[in-house]
Amino acid sequence: MSDSFAATFKTGPISQLLTPCLLLDEIKLRRNLDRLDERLAGLGVTLRPHLKTAKSVDVARLAVPHRKAPATVSTLMEAEYFAAEGMHDLLYAVGIAPAKLDRVGAIRRRYKAALSIILDSVEQAEAVTEWCRRSGDKLPVFIEIDCDGHRSGVQPGETERLVAIGRILHEGGAILRGVMTHAGESYNLNDPKALTAAAETERAGAVSAAEALRAAGLPCPVVSVGSTPTAHFARNLEGVTEVRAGVYMFSDLVQAGIGVCGVEDIALSVLATVIGHQRSKGWIIVDAGWMAMSRDRGTASQTVDQGYGVVCDLAGTPYPDLIMPGANQEHGVLALRPGSNAALPDLKLGDKVRILPNHACATGAQHDRYHVVHGAEADVKAIWPRINGW
Repeated sequence: MSDSFAATFKTGPISQLLTPCLLLDEIKLRRNLDRLDERLAGLGVTLRPHLKTAKSVDVARLAVPHRKAPATVSTLMEAEYFAAEGMHDLLYAVGIAPAKLDRVGAIRRRYKAALSIILDSVEQAEAVTEWCRRSGDKLPVFIEIDCDGHRSGVQPGETERLVAIGRILHEGGAILRGVMTHAGESYNLNDPKALTAAAETERAGAVSAAEALRAAGLPCPVVSVGSTPTAHFARNLEGVTEVRAGVYMFSDLVQAGIGVCGVEDIALSVLATVIGHQRSKGWIIVDAGWMAMSRDRGTASQTVDQGYGVVCDLAGTPYPDLIMPGANQEHGVLALRPGSNAALPDLKLGDKVRILPNHACATGAQHDRYHVVHGAEADVKAIWPRINGW
Protein backbone atom coordinates (compact mmCIF):
# COMPACT_ATOMS: atom_id res chain seq x y z
CA MET A 1 0.00 0.00 0.00
CA SER A 2 1.48 3.36 -1.01
CA ASP A 3 1.95 6.13 1.55
CA SER A 4 -0.55 8.36 -0.25
CA PHE A 5 -3.15 5.59 -0.34
CA ALA A 6 -2.55 4.65 3.29
CA ALA A 7 -3.00 8.28 4.26
CA THR A 8 -6.65 8.10 3.25
CA PHE A 9 -7.21 5.33 5.84
CA LYS A 10 -7.43 7.69 8.76
CA THR A 11 -9.73 8.73 11.53
CA GLY A 12 -10.31 12.28 12.66
CA PRO A 13 -12.39 15.23 11.44
CA ILE A 14 -14.63 14.62 8.43
CA SER A 15 -13.45 17.95 7.09
CA GLN A 16 -9.95 16.52 6.63
CA LEU A 17 -10.98 13.52 4.50
CA LEU A 18 -10.03 13.32 0.85
CA THR A 19 -13.14 13.37 -1.33
CA PRO A 20 -15.18 11.81 -2.69
CA CYS A 21 -15.47 9.11 -0.04
CA LEU A 22 -18.11 6.99 1.62
CA LEU A 23 -19.52 7.73 5.09
CA LEU A 24 -21.48 5.26 7.20
CA ASP A 25 -23.45 6.39 10.25
CA GLU A 26 -23.11 3.52 12.72
CA ILE A 27 -25.93 4.79 14.92
CA LYS A 28 -28.41 4.70 12.04
CA LEU A 29 -27.04 1.35 10.88
CA ARG A 30 -27.64 -0.22 14.29
CA ARG A 31 -31.11 1.31 14.49
CA ASN A 32 -32.05 -0.09 11.08
CA LEU A 33 -30.75 -3.55 12.04
CA ASP A 34 -32.66 -3.57 15.31
CA ARG A 35 -35.88 -2.45 13.64
CA LEU A 36 -36.07 -5.41 11.26
CA ASP A 37 -34.68 -7.91 13.78
CA GLU A 38 -37.47 -7.03 16.20
CA ARG A 39 -40.15 -7.03 13.52
CA LEU A 40 -39.33 -10.50 12.19
CA ALA A 41 -38.86 -11.94 15.66
CA GLY A 42 -42.42 -10.83 16.33
CA LEU A 43 -43.57 -12.73 13.24
CA GLY A 44 -41.73 -15.86 14.32
CA VAL A 45 -39.25 -16.21 11.45
CA THR A 46 -35.47 -16.23 11.10
CA LEU A 47 -33.71 -13.34 9.36
CA ARG A 48 -31.09 -14.32 6.79
CA PRO A 49 -29.42 -10.94 6.14
CA HIS A 50 -28.25 -10.29 2.60
CA LEU A 51 -24.67 -9.03 2.72
CA LYS A 52 -24.52 -7.85 -0.91
CA THR A 53 -25.20 -4.27 0.17
CA ALA A 54 -22.62 -4.10 2.94
CA LYS A 55 -19.84 -6.34 1.53
CA SER A 56 -18.03 -5.74 4.82
CA VAL A 57 -17.18 -8.09 7.65
CA ASP A 58 -17.48 -5.20 10.11
CA VAL A 59 -21.09 -4.63 9.10
CA ALA A 60 -21.69 -8.39 9.05
CA ARG A 61 -20.55 -8.67 12.67
CA LEU A 62 -23.45 -6.40 13.59
CA ALA A 63 -26.03 -7.89 11.23
CA VAL A 64 -25.04 -11.54 11.82
CA PRO A 65 -23.52 -11.55 15.32
CA HIS A 66 -23.43 -15.36 15.56
CA ARG A 67 -21.09 -17.08 13.13
CA LYS A 68 -23.44 -20.04 12.63
CA ALA A 69 -26.44 -17.83 11.85
CA PRO A 70 -27.65 -17.78 8.22
CA ALA A 71 -26.68 -15.09 5.72
CA THR A 72 -27.07 -14.41 2.00
CA VAL A 73 -24.49 -13.40 -0.62
CA SER A 74 -24.75 -12.42 -4.28
CA THR A 75 -21.23 -13.27 -5.52
CA LEU A 76 -18.81 -16.11 -4.91
CA MET A 77 -16.20 -13.54 -3.90
CA GLU A 78 -18.56 -12.54 -1.09
CA ALA A 79 -19.00 -16.21 -0.21
CA GLU A 80 -15.23 -16.69 0.03
CA TYR A 81 -14.76 -13.49 2.00
CA PHE A 82 -17.45 -14.17 4.59
CA ALA A 83 -16.67 -17.90 4.84
CA ALA A 84 -13.06 -16.98 5.57
CA GLU A 85 -14.35 -14.88 8.45
CA GLY A 86 -16.08 -17.93 9.93
CA MET A 87 -19.59 -17.42 8.62
CA HIS A 88 -21.03 -20.88 8.07
CA ASP A 89 -24.55 -20.96 6.58
CA LEU A 90 -24.34 -18.96 3.35
CA LEU A 91 -26.84 -18.88 0.49
CA TYR A 92 -25.45 -17.84 -2.91
CA ALA A 93 -28.68 -16.28 -4.17
CA VAL A 94 -27.95 -16.05 -7.90
CA GLY A 95 -28.89 -18.84 -10.29
CA ILE A 96 -25.96 -21.19 -10.58
CA ALA A 97 -23.85 -21.44 -13.72
CA PRO A 98 -22.38 -24.96 -14.06
CA ALA A 99 -18.89 -23.53 -14.58
CA LYS A 100 -19.02 -22.10 -11.04
CA LEU A 101 -19.64 -25.40 -9.28
CA ASP A 102 -15.96 -26.23 -8.77
CA ARG A 103 -15.46 -22.88 -7.08
CA VAL A 104 -18.53 -23.47 -4.89
CA GLY A 105 -17.08 -26.83 -3.89
CA ALA A 106 -13.68 -25.32 -3.13
CA ILE A 107 -15.24 -22.76 -0.78
CA ARG A 108 -17.21 -25.48 0.98
CA ARG A 109 -14.10 -27.65 1.47
CA ARG A 110 -11.64 -24.95 2.41
CA TYR A 111 -13.84 -23.16 4.94
CA LYS A 112 -16.12 -26.05 5.94
CA ALA A 113 -18.99 -23.78 4.98
CA ALA A 114 -22.58 -24.90 4.39
CA LEU A 115 -22.71 -22.89 1.17
CA SER A 116 -25.99 -23.42 -0.72
CA ILE A 117 -26.91 -22.53 -4.29
CA ILE A 118 -30.14 -21.78 -6.18
CA LEU A 119 -31.50 -22.88 -9.56
CA ASP A 120 -34.77 -22.95 -11.51
CA SER A 121 -34.35 -25.43 -14.38
CA VAL A 122 -34.04 -29.11 -15.11
CA GLU A 123 -30.82 -28.39 -17.01
CA GLN A 124 -29.22 -26.76 -13.96
CA ALA A 125 -30.42 -29.56 -11.70
CA GLU A 126 -28.89 -32.18 -13.99
CA ALA A 127 -25.59 -30.29 -14.10
CA VAL A 128 -25.57 -30.02 -10.31
CA THR A 129 -26.30 -33.69 -9.69
CA GLU A 130 -23.66 -34.74 -12.22
CA TRP A 131 -21.17 -32.54 -10.36
CA CYS A 132 -22.27 -34.01 -7.00
CA ARG A 133 -21.69 -37.55 -8.26
CA ARG A 134 -18.30 -36.65 -9.68
CA SER A 135 -17.10 -34.68 -6.65
CA GLY A 136 -18.74 -36.67 -3.88
CA ASP A 137 -20.09 -33.42 -2.39
CA LYS A 138 -23.81 -33.37 -1.60
CA LEU A 139 -24.50 -29.78 -2.52
CA PRO A 140 -27.45 -28.05 -0.76
CA VAL A 141 -29.82 -26.52 -3.29
CA PHE A 142 -32.82 -24.17 -3.18
CA ILE A 143 -35.31 -24.05 -6.04
CA GLU A 144 -36.08 -20.45 -6.99
CA ILE A 145 -39.76 -19.51 -7.30
CA ASP A 146 -40.94 -16.56 -9.40
CA CYS A 147 -43.62 -15.03 -7.18
CA ASP A 148 -44.25 -11.84 -9.16
CA GLY A 149 -42.77 -12.03 -12.66
CA HIS A 150 -39.81 -9.92 -11.63
CA ARG A 151 -36.93 -12.09 -12.71
CA SER A 152 -35.97 -15.78 -12.54
CA GLY A 153 -37.74 -18.77 -11.05
CA VAL A 154 -40.34 -21.47 -11.46
CA GLN A 155 -43.90 -20.16 -11.53
CA PRO A 156 -45.85 -21.22 -8.40
CA GLY A 157 -48.38 -23.07 -10.62
CA GLU A 158 -45.74 -25.00 -12.60
CA THR A 159 -46.02 -28.03 -10.35
CA GLU A 160 -44.80 -30.55 -12.90
CA ARG A 161 -41.64 -28.57 -13.62
CA LEU A 162 -41.07 -27.87 -9.92
CA VAL A 163 -41.41 -31.51 -8.92
CA ALA A 164 -39.21 -32.65 -11.82
CA ILE A 165 -36.42 -30.35 -10.65
CA GLY A 166 -36.88 -31.42 -7.06
CA ARG A 167 -36.80 -35.11 -7.92
CA ILE A 168 -33.62 -34.78 -9.98
CA LEU A 169 -31.90 -33.09 -7.04
CA HIS A 170 -33.23 -35.40 -4.35
CA GLU A 171 -32.52 -38.62 -6.23
CA GLY A 172 -29.32 -37.47 -7.90
CA GLY A 173 -27.04 -36.83 -4.97
CA ALA A 174 -27.77 -33.20 -4.09
CA ILE A 175 -29.62 -31.99 -0.98
CA LEU A 176 -32.99 -30.38 -1.70
CA ARG A 177 -32.88 -27.77 1.01
CA GLY A 178 -36.00 -25.84 0.13
CA VAL A 179 -37.50 -23.06 -1.98
CA MET A 180 -36.73 -19.36 -2.13
CA THR A 181 -38.28 -16.34 -3.80
CA HIS A 182 -37.67 -12.60 -4.12
CA ALA A 183 -40.50 -10.07 -4.45
CA GLY A 184 -38.53 -7.67 -6.63
CA GLU A 185 -41.62 -5.97 -8.02
CA SER A 186 -42.22 -4.52 -4.55
CA TYR A 187 -39.61 -1.90 -5.44
CA ASN A 188 -42.15 -0.39 -7.84
CA LEU A 189 -44.74 0.24 -5.12
CA ASN A 190 -45.31 2.95 -2.54
CA ASP A 191 -48.76 2.22 -1.11
CA PRO A 192 -48.80 0.35 2.22
CA LYS A 193 -51.76 -1.79 1.22
CA ALA A 194 -50.11 -2.73 -2.08
CA LEU A 195 -46.87 -3.55 -0.27
CA THR A 196 -48.68 -5.74 2.22
CA ALA A 197 -50.41 -7.49 -0.69
CA ALA A 198 -47.04 -8.01 -2.41
CA ALA A 199 -45.68 -9.59 0.77
CA GLU A 200 -48.66 -11.95 0.88
CA THR A 201 -48.20 -12.87 -2.80
CA GLU A 202 -44.56 -13.62 -2.05
CA ARG A 203 -45.44 -15.74 0.97
CA ALA A 204 -48.21 -17.62 -0.78
CA GLY A 205 -46.07 -18.39 -3.83
CA ALA A 206 -43.23 -19.82 -1.80
CA VAL A 207 -45.47 -21.76 0.58
CA SER A 208 -47.55 -23.28 -2.23
CA ALA A 209 -44.36 -24.43 -3.97
CA ALA A 210 -43.11 -26.00 -0.74
CA GLU A 211 -46.43 -27.78 -0.28
CA ALA A 212 -46.30 -29.12 -3.86
CA LEU A 213 -42.85 -30.59 -3.26
CA ARG A 214 -43.93 -32.19 0.01
CA ALA A 215 -47.07 -33.60 -1.61
CA ALA A 216 -44.80 -35.30 -4.15
CA GLY A 217 -42.85 -36.94 -1.34
CA LEU A 218 -39.90 -34.57 -1.57
CA PRO A 219 -38.27 -32.68 1.33
CA CYS A 220 -38.64 -28.92 1.67
CA PRO A 221 -37.41 -27.90 5.13
CA VAL A 222 -36.67 -24.25 4.30
CA VAL A 223 -39.10 -21.72 2.83
CA SER A 224 -37.16 -18.52 2.19
CA VAL A 225 -38.70 -15.22 1.06
CA GLY A 226 -37.36 -11.75 0.96
CA SER A 227 -37.02 -8.19 -0.15
CA THR A 228 -36.54 -5.15 2.04
CA PRO A 229 -40.01 -3.71 1.26
CA THR A 230 -41.93 -6.95 1.87
CA ALA A 231 -39.89 -7.72 4.99
CA HIS A 232 -41.16 -4.46 6.47
CA PHE A 233 -44.76 -4.74 5.27
CA ALA A 234 -45.55 -8.45 5.70
CA ARG A 235 -48.34 -9.09 8.18
CA ASN A 236 -48.49 -12.89 7.97
CA LEU A 237 -45.53 -15.23 7.39
CA GLU A 238 -47.24 -18.53 8.12
CA GLY A 239 -45.38 -21.37 6.42
CA VAL A 240 -42.24 -19.26 5.92
CA THR A 241 -39.08 -20.23 7.81
CA GLU A 242 -36.77 -17.32 6.93
CA VAL A 243 -36.72 -13.84 5.41
CA ARG A 244 -33.87 -12.32 3.39
CA ALA A 245 -33.22 -8.59 3.12
CA GLY A 246 -30.13 -6.47 2.55
CA VAL A 247 -30.55 -2.78 1.80
CA TYR A 248 -32.54 -2.34 5.03
CA MET A 249 -29.21 -2.09 6.85
CA PHE A 250 -28.33 1.26 5.26
CA SER A 251 -31.61 2.35 3.64
CA ASP A 252 -31.55 4.76 0.71
CA LEU A 253 -33.70 7.24 -1.20
CA VAL A 254 -35.49 4.53 -3.17
CA GLN A 255 -36.54 2.83 0.06
CA ALA A 256 -37.65 6.19 1.43
CA GLY A 257 -39.73 6.73 -1.73
CA ILE A 258 -41.32 3.30 -1.29
CA GLY A 259 -42.18 4.14 2.32
CA VAL A 260 -39.91 1.63 4.03
CA CYS A 261 -37.96 4.32 5.87
CA GLY A 262 -37.55 8.06 6.22
CA VAL A 263 -34.74 10.12 4.72
CA GLU A 264 -33.49 10.52 8.29
CA ASP A 265 -32.91 6.74 8.48
CA ILE A 266 -30.39 6.62 5.61
CA ALA A 267 -27.04 5.59 7.08
CA LEU A 268 -24.92 5.91 3.93
CA SER A 269 -23.70 9.11 2.29
CA VAL A 270 -20.98 10.31 -0.03
CA LEU A 271 -18.76 13.12 1.20
CA ALA A 272 -17.97 15.66 -1.53
CA THR A 273 -16.15 18.99 -1.81
CA VAL A 274 -17.36 22.16 -3.53
CA ILE A 275 -15.02 22.84 -6.45
CA GLY A 276 -16.87 25.64 -8.25
CA HIS A 277 -20.06 27.51 -9.12
CA GLN A 278 -22.18 28.41 -12.13
CA ARG A 279 -24.07 31.19 -10.41
CA SER A 280 -26.13 32.24 -13.44
CA LYS A 281 -27.53 28.70 -13.58
CA GLY A 282 -27.94 28.28 -9.84
CA TRP A 283 -25.39 25.45 -9.80
CA ILE A 284 -22.85 24.38 -7.22
CA ILE A 285 -20.22 22.01 -8.59
CA VAL A 286 -18.73 19.22 -6.42
CA ASP A 287 -16.06 16.59 -6.96
CA ALA A 288 -18.46 13.63 -6.72
CA GLY A 289 -20.01 12.59 -10.02
CA TRP A 290 -21.62 9.34 -11.08
CA MET A 291 -18.39 7.44 -10.40
CA ALA A 292 -18.88 8.26 -6.71
CA MET A 293 -22.69 8.15 -6.59
CA SER A 294 -23.30 5.46 -9.27
CA ARG A 295 -25.53 5.93 -12.31
CA ASP A 296 -28.54 4.51 -10.47
CA ARG A 297 -31.49 6.87 -10.90
CA GLY A 298 -34.00 4.71 -9.11
CA THR A 299 -36.07 7.61 -7.79
CA ALA A 300 -36.71 8.94 -11.33
CA SER A 301 -39.73 6.64 -11.59
CA GLN A 302 -41.01 7.50 -8.12
CA THR A 303 -43.31 10.30 -7.01
CA VAL A 304 -40.32 12.43 -5.98
CA ASP A 305 -37.28 12.41 -8.28
CA GLN A 306 -34.20 12.95 -6.13
CA GLY A 307 -31.75 13.26 -9.03
CA TYR A 308 -28.51 11.52 -8.12
CA GLY A 309 -28.97 12.26 -4.42
CA VAL A 310 -30.12 14.55 -1.63
CA VAL A 311 -27.55 17.05 -0.35
CA CYS A 312 -26.90 17.44 3.39
CA ASP A 313 -24.62 19.49 5.58
CA LEU A 314 -21.74 17.88 7.48
CA ALA A 315 -24.06 16.91 10.32
CA GLY A 316 -26.22 14.94 7.87
CA THR A 317 -29.16 17.37 7.83
CA PRO A 318 -30.62 17.88 4.32
CA TYR A 319 -30.49 21.36 2.88
CA PRO A 320 -34.03 22.41 1.86
CA ASP A 321 -34.72 21.09 -1.66
CA LEU A 322 -31.03 20.78 -2.59
CA ILE A 323 -30.36 17.74 -4.78
CA MET A 324 -27.82 16.56 -7.34
CA PRO A 325 -29.85 16.78 -10.58
CA GLY A 326 -26.89 16.18 -12.88
CA ALA A 327 -23.60 14.34 -12.88
CA ASN A 328 -20.65 13.68 -15.12
CA GLN A 329 -17.98 11.09 -14.38
CA GLU A 330 -16.20 13.12 -11.68
CA HIS A 331 -18.38 16.27 -11.47
CA GLY A 332 -21.66 16.60 -9.65
CA VAL A 333 -24.11 19.46 -10.14
CA LEU A 334 -26.02 20.61 -7.06
CA ALA A 335 -29.12 22.72 -7.55
CA LEU A 336 -32.51 23.41 -6.04
CA ARG A 337 -35.33 21.07 -6.92
CA PRO A 338 -37.40 22.45 -9.85
CA GLY A 339 -40.18 24.71 -8.58
CA SER A 340 -38.59 25.19 -5.17
CA ASN A 341 -38.77 28.54 -3.36
CA ALA A 342 -35.88 27.63 -1.05
CA ALA A 343 -32.69 29.66 -1.01
CA LEU A 344 -29.56 28.14 -2.50
CA PRO A 345 -27.17 27.58 0.43
CA ASP A 346 -24.02 29.70 0.53
CA LEU A 347 -21.52 26.92 -0.05
CA LYS A 348 -18.06 28.23 -0.72
CA LEU A 349 -15.09 26.73 -2.54
CA GLY A 350 -13.67 23.94 -0.37
CA ASP A 351 -16.82 23.40 1.71
CA LYS A 352 -17.92 19.80 2.12
CA VAL A 353 -21.36 18.22 1.86
CA ARG A 354 -22.85 14.76 2.41
CA ILE A 355 -25.02 13.33 -0.39
CA LEU A 356 -27.57 10.60 0.31
CA PRO A 357 -27.73 7.95 -2.44
CA ASN A 358 -30.60 6.57 -4.49
CA HIS A 359 -29.41 2.98 -4.17
CA ALA A 360 -27.08 2.02 -1.33
CA CYS A 361 -25.87 -1.15 -3.07
CA ALA A 362 -24.85 0.69 -6.24
CA THR A 363 -23.23 3.63 -4.46
CA GLY A 364 -21.37 1.35 -2.05
CA ALA A 365 -19.98 -0.59 -5.00
CA GLN A 366 -18.11 2.53 -6.14
CA HIS A 367 -15.98 2.56 -2.97
CA ASP A 368 -13.56 0.28 -1.11
CA ARG A 369 -14.13 1.40 2.50
CA TYR A 370 -16.54 3.04 4.91
CA HIS A 371 -15.55 6.03 7.01
CA VAL A 372 -17.66 5.35 10.08
CA VAL A 373 -19.31 8.27 11.86
CA HIS A 374 -21.71 8.54 14.79
CA GLY A 375 -24.70 10.71 14.03
CA ALA A 376 -23.98 14.41 13.68
CA GLU A 377 -20.52 14.13 15.27
CA ALA A 378 -17.80 15.62 13.07
CA ASP A 379 -15.19 12.89 13.53
CA VAL A 380 -14.55 9.59 11.77
CA LYS A 381 -14.53 6.84 14.39
CA ALA A 382 -13.25 3.92 12.31
CA ILE A 383 -12.41 2.67 8.84
CA TRP A 384 -14.27 -0.45 7.69
CA PRO A 385 -12.95 -2.03 4.48
CA ARG A 386 -15.42 -3.44 1.95
CA ILE A 387 -14.94 -5.69 -1.05
CA ASN A 388 -16.05 -5.60 -4.67
CA GLY A 389 -15.89 -8.10 -7.50
CA TRP A 390 -17.30 -11.48 -8.36
